[in-house]
Amino acid sequence: MKKQFLAIILPVALVIFACNTPKNSSTSSTVTNTGTTPAFTATREFRAAWVATVANINWPSKPGLSTADQQKEAIDLLDFLESHHFNAVILQVRPQCDALYESKLEPWSYYLTGKQGQAPSPYYDPLKFWTDAAHERGIELHVWLNPYRAHHKDGKEITDQSIVKKRPELALYLKEGYWWLDPAQQGTQDHSTAVVMDLVNRYDIDGVHFDDYFYPYPSYNNGEDFPDSVSWKAYQQSGGKLSRGDWRRNAVNVFIEQLYKKIKAAKPWVKFGLSPFGIWRPGYPESVGGFDQYDQLYADAKLWLNKGWIDYFAPQLYWPINRPAQSFPVLLGWWAGENTMKRHLWPGISVGRDTSAKNINEILSQIQISRGMLPESKGVIHWSISSVTKNPPMANALLETPYKKQALVPASPWLDNQAPASPNMQLQVKNGMAQIQWTHPDLNDVFHWVLYTEYGEGKVKDYTIFSRKIDHIEIPVEKMIDKNKLSLTSVRLTAVDRCGNESEKPVIAEVIR
Repeated sequence: MKKQFLAIILPVALVIFACNTPKNSSTSSTVTNTGTTPAFTATREFRAAWVATVANINWPSKPGLSTADQQKEAIDLLDFLESHHFNAVILQVRPQCDALYESKLEPWSYYLTGKQGQAPSPYYDPLKFWTDAAHERGIELHVWLNPYRAHHKDGKEITDQSIVKKRPELALYLKEGYWWLDPAQQGTQDHSTAVVMDLVNRYDIDGVHFDDYFYPYPSYNNGEDFPDSVSWKAYQQSGGKLSRGDWRRNAVNVFIEQLYKKIKAAKPWVKFGLSPFGIWRPGYPESVGGFDQYDQLYADAKLWLNKGWIDYFAPQLYWPINRPAQSFPVLLGWWAGENTMKRHLWPGISVGRDTSAKNINEILSQIQISRGMLPESKGVIHWSISSVTKNPPMANALLETPYKKQALVPASPWLDNQAPASPNMQLQVKNGMAQIQWTHPDLNDVFHWVLYTEYGEGKVKDYTIFSRKIDHIEIPVEKMIDKNKLSLTSVRLTAVDRCGNESEKPVIAEVIR
């Protein structure tokens, strides 16, 4: 599968030739291989944002927008992410056992059209639209699902198409107005698994993502216990010996493990990510206090990380650095210590839409702390996209400092460690510009291109990341950099696959005109 990388070093003679060529003439260049040398590489960092559709938090801005307005809002968000050097978006496609995509398993979402079960008109498939548009911009698209929430309290009418009506034996009413699937029932696990695998099999997605909603927060039922007495009694009568808490946790554990294996069997490159509540249990580590997800959400998130049943783990660390009981770096360090399978650890971060310098500095500091603590797998996820798009001071600060340069998503070698073949590249110099075109023997094995350039015999090194849709570029043979005219001396092009593997970078030492 590996082929020798094709790159170019342009000697000074070529630059002089190009500059002295008549204005309308051109030179074609042939490249020959003479060896391999190390080269600088593009930054690696996961830079993602959640896009929530439940209650129309982020997109679409309200139910029932026209198709054109929905698409415009989506493009505006993706253009923003691209221009601010994000490389992933996590789109909520199943907020309440419904669908923001064409599905035979669940109805169209109320949050999309204003009526559950009603398709967009004029018709389009929002998920395909989002996926295609994201990939055109070199952005990964991860689908975000709530595995158990059957109906949100703000989800308006429960229609006959809702699982609440179609599978009443699975759905339980909570006193705050929510409906929840019973995680311990096999029917729930089978249905949610079918929904996930339908998405994996039919769409060109890059990841599947769950957040912190497993068993519901106690407040959803006025502080009372989850009303699963029927399934609990059935378990006891069948001879089950687990405690009620362990029985609930086991139901979630089995679901997570089996789903991970099914995703890998279908499409090994599709990442499975989980974003649990940021504290496993109070006292872990010793200084930490707060909500106990293990005992109240019945989510043993530490186990999932320990077992490697995920590809990336994004605990919601929505607290500041200096809060003693929920310190961001203290919690991140503890989770890092539990990452025994060396999966990606990309914390969720948030200060909402606070535009103050204090909160902007808090986010910048959290990004820097994450980089320092996790140098092999840098990255964060922003809650939510509106905390950046509707916070210009935050957006500008990110672009000026931590996100100043583009970044590739860190590689996932446990999924695939085989680098793609190298591109085939052609160079033509015309009117002071180096025109570069390329092809690849297997475009299905390419997600990005990276163009590496050096000016002034390596004095200025830079790179640009392109989506796989791009197949040509032109760059100046000479540049004014810091008031100095520098000549192009090296060009390299690499292919990067969906698991982050990058083709090799031998240097071509000779250019034959």
